[in-house]
Amino acid sequence: MQNDFVVMATRSMISYAQHVAEVLVRFPSYSDRGSNLNLSRALTVDRFADGELEVSVNASLRGKTVFLFASATRNEAGIGVEESKIELYHSVDALKRSQAHRVIVFEPFVSSSRSDRTTRRNSVGLWVHFKTLVALGVDHIITYQLHSDKSKTMLDPVSCAIDDIPGLHLLKKRLCDVYIRDIETLENIVRPNWAFCSVDAGGEKLARRFANAFGSGLVIAHKQRDYSRTNTIESINILSAAPLEGKVLWVVDDMVDTGGSVESLIRALGTHKPAEINLAAVHALFSEPSRDRLGALIKEGLLKRILVTDTVYCGECDSKPLPGLEVVPSSELSAAIISTIISEGSLSGMFVPFDAERYLKNPRLF
Repeated sequence: MQNDFVVMATRSMISYAQHVAEVLVRFPSYSDRGSNLNLSRALTVDRFADGELEVSVNASLRGKTVFLFASATRNEAGIGVEESKIELYHSVDALKRSQAHRVIVFEPFVSSSRSDRTTRRNSVGLWVHFKTLVALGVDHIITYQLHSDKSKTMLDPVSCAIDDIPGLHLLKKRLCDVYIRDIETLENIVRPNWAFCSVDAGGEKLARRFANAFGSGLVIAHKQRDYSRTNTIESINILSAAPLEGKVLWVVDDMVDTGGSVESLIRALGTHKPAEINLAAVHALFSEPSRDRLGALIKEGLLKRILVTDTVYCGECDSKPLPGLEVVPSSELSAAIISTIISEGSLSGMFVPFDAERYLKNPRLF
C-alpha cells in the first residue's frame, strides 16, 4: 500500500517532528510508503467558551499508521503540563475516530516518568498516563530513557507495546565523535584518566554502563535524601576504587531537573581535586533554579561542560546560552526508529550495549 504511514505532532512538538520528517525523507521506507503532511495544520485545537478543548484531524488517515510526536514538559508552544496531556489524549481519540490502522505515540521524554512508584498514599502519574493512552487505543509507545527500567512493566504488551530506547547512546557517541575520535586516545588518555560518576546509588547501573563502554573508572555517589521534602539532600558520600585527583570526571544521569543533586555532588567532587568535572544527561528539564546553579558552578570553575540531548525543548538555550552547554540532536535516531518499524525491521541493535572501541572502528548511528 502506498503512503500508509504519516508523521504528526501535537502543538508541543511540531518543530521537532518536522526535523524528523526532513531526515526521514532520505530513508527508502519514506519514499515507498510515507506521506507528507503540513504538521502545523494536520491537527487543530478548538476551544469552547468554558475552556474545554477539542482536537480535529485535517487529513485522511484511514488504514494508515500514525506516528504522533508529543511532549507534556517544557515545549515550543509554551503549553503547560496539564493542557499538553489533555491535547495528547484528545489527539489519540481523534486519530482512532479517523480509523487510523495504528497509533504510535512517540514521546521523547515522558514527563510523568518520575512519578513511577508508591511511597505513601500517592497517585502514580506514569501509571495514570500509560493507562489513559492504552484505554484510548494507542498501539505502541516509544520514548528515550525512562527514569526507571521497571516502568516498562506497567504496560501489558498484549494491549500496547513499548520501546524505551537508550538515549544515553547519543551521549556516548558524542563523546567518541568530539572528544575521543580515535583508538589511541581511548587507550592512552580516556581509560587511565577518565571516570564516570553516578548522581546517586540508584544511578550506579547507569554510570557503570558508561564506565564499561569506555573501559574507564567508576565513581558512585551515595546521597541521603529527606523524603519529607522533594529535591532535598542531606549528605553525599563518594565511593571510588582509585584517587580522583587529576582525573576527568563525567557525572551522568538520565535527566537534570532543578540541578540540586548535581550541584551538591559536583561541589563534593571538587574537594577531591579532579582535573575537570563534566555533566552528561539525556533530558534537560532545566527547571528553576537549575540554570542559575549550573551557571554558578561553571563560573566558579567547578563544572566545564554540560552535555544533553534535545528531547526537551529549550528555547533559552539559544536566546540565553548556558556556557559549556552542548545539545546533541536526536532527530536522526527518531527517524531511524520510524524507518525500522515501518520496514518491519528489528530495533534490537539500538539496545546492544555501547562499546566505544567498536564504535570508533566503525562509526554508525546504532
